[in-house]
Amino acid sequence: MRARPISPDLLVEHIAEAVDSLSRPPGTRLAVGIDGAGPTGTDVLAERLVEALRLRGRQAVHVAARDYLRPASLRFELGRHDPDVFYTEWLDLKALDREVLAPIGPDGNGMVLPRLWDAAADRAYRAQYVQLGPGGVVLVEGSLLFGVGLAFDLTVHLSMSAAALARRTADEDAWTLPAYQRYEEEQQPVETSDIAVRCDDPRHPAIVTRDE
Repeated sequence: MRARPISPDLLVEHIAEAVDSLSRPPGTRLAVGIDGAGPTGTDVLAERLVEALRLRGRQAVHVAARDYLRPASLRFELGRHDPDVFYTEWLDLKALDREVLAPIGPDGNGMVLPRLWDAAADRAYRAQYVQLGPGGVVLVEGSLLFGVGLAFDLTVHLSMSAAALARRTADEDAWTLPAYQRYEEEQQPVETSDIAVRCDDPRHPAIVTRDE
């Protein structure tokens, strides 16, 4: 694999162009997964893509996986700092599918719930549903999203070397690092995602190309 440097602005345009290039019937609503550990800046990329897609005539909704975590009683059942539970149990996959992905499918009504669970307060948000029109895009961003049964039309993975991730992870979150290592080994998102981006320094990303 090789890494081709690209500016953050051009990266946004590259992904937006990939969305437009998807072979789908006109008016199909699309789901894009933007995956990466917290320091990679998946949230920033998703917000910039909302605007880029809007300029291309597409409605886009940003959904953060951190707003679809399971209640604390389930996440912390085996303790607050268990990397294996963080890897397999924190994300409420059923709710994310039910409230975000299924509604934009062929039989869905397009009503998307942008956020469900306030993990800090450990209670449900009072969020309103958003009507995603024909041709609209849901941008689901967060960590550990791939290989868990979520149906995305386009997958984007932001990666860091183990050393860079450790350096950029806050001390209080260092316990999560084994989970990300396990994810890289088991799911191999750099190799399997549609677009892979190396961002040891998020200000200087690089598109990863796979050798044929």
